[in-house]
Amino acid sequence: MLSLEEDVEAQALRDQGWSISAIARHLGRDRKTIRRYLSGEQEPGKRKPAGPDPFDPFVAYCRTRLADDPHLWASTLLDELAELGYRGGYSTFTRALRRHQLRPHCEPCQVARGRDVAIIAHPPGDETQFDWVELPNPPADWGVGRHAHLLVGALAYSGRWRGVLTEAEDFPHLIEALDAVVRKLGGTTHDWRFDRMATVCYPSTGRLTAAFAQAAKHYGVRSVVCPPRRGNRKGVVEKANHSAAQRWWRTVADDATIAEAQAGLDRLAVKLDDRRRVRDGEPTTVAALAAEEALRPPPLVAFPAEFDVTRIVTPQALVSFRGNHYSVPPGLGGAAVQVRHRLGADELRIVTAGGATVALHHRALDGAGRLIRDDGHVAALEKAALGAFTTDRPCTHKTRRPPSAAALAEAARLRGLPATGPAAHVVIDLSAYAATAAKLDSAPTKESRKG
Repeated sequence: MLSLEEDVEAQALRDQGWSISAIARHLGRDRKTIRRYLSGEQEPGKRKPAGPDPFDPFVAYCRTRLADDPHLWASTLLDELAELGYRGGYSTFTRALRRHQLRPHCEPCQVARGRDVAIIAHPPGDETQFDWVELPNPPADWGVGRHAHLLVGALAYSGRWRGVLTEAEDFPHLIEALDAVVRKLGGTTHDWRFDRMATVCYPSTGRLTAAFAQAAKHYGVRSVVCPPRRGNRKGVVEKANHSAAQRWWRTVADDATIAEAQAGLDRLAVKLDDRRRVRDGEPTTVAALAAEEALRPPPLVAFPAEFDVTRIVTPQALVSFRGNHYSVPPGLGGAAVQVRHRLGADELRIVTAGGATVALHHRALDGAGRLIRDDGHVAALEKAALGAFTTDRPCTHKTRRPPSAAALAEAARLRGLPATGPAAHVVIDLSAYAATAAKLDSAPTKESRKG
């Protein structure tokens, strides 16, 4: 391809009488190339396509997806196209989106933000930032209400992040999710940074709660709380929240289970470890920067937070908890009970509303789909079920049973006729019939017909 300068020079030399071969030797180009530009077959600065555009088969799909969701990230859409067979790179893909003008215009998004943002330096292994993300409209089968809850933790130096789905944002679920995120990240840093969440500190003062202070001691970290209305102090995890919401949550299927959604989030987080970065002028990746963090290993066991969640007993005397079912004594069907267990412990207790412990079970692995039943509960349930049966002869459904006298009397009342009992008869007046019969004693004559 000739540049604009080469095209101008070639045209000037041609006007001076140079041959095409001489111009080609002078510019170091092929004669056929010079001939195409001088004849106008090819324009400078524009490459001739080598073949059909590989993006053309995917234009309709991209137009439909962006019409349904105008704010869908290009990287998320590229992930979907890669599964459909598209092999182009990100820059080629975004250039095709602009060329075909596939993304609808959104006027509110054009407002300039115009806010200065400071750059905060984070040494390796210095800080992990945590934040909750409320995810709207979760699948109905999850049974978590209007929002699912995701705790995201991000390493401030490298930008590596991981997330864990939970059913609530209370203290025990926070500790459980924190422990899982730390282990997914590969260890803990010196500091943990939070916003003013009530399970960590008192929002009005920013002072740590007594319960979370004990948890921080257990993990050997210093807890740092952001000043009020200063969310940009934890911009690394905020960006991770954005990625999780746009590239993962928007694509979770309606029939996906919690375990499947968590697995999809883990795959995305690992994939994003290959993101390119530039540090001190040298190209690198998130994974390479994370290797420099020198994280400290977490404690062998999680902080022993106490869980207390409400469940409803099924008619089969079972209680569902974390993808498994645990038995209780019979007679509690439909009642609300409390499932209590300590994080890291192997046992769980099921307690009634009055505080009585009715079952103690060995806790199965979450999501294993196991049925844990106590032998005593099984025997008691069978005894109760068998006791509800009777040995009396069951009703015979094919016996002939015509309407009784009482039913016939009620039917007669509904018809407006008098009823005097089972021997009552209907009396018909025959006087009109007798008068008509008397007139017909003799055959009618011709005169009577005329009359």
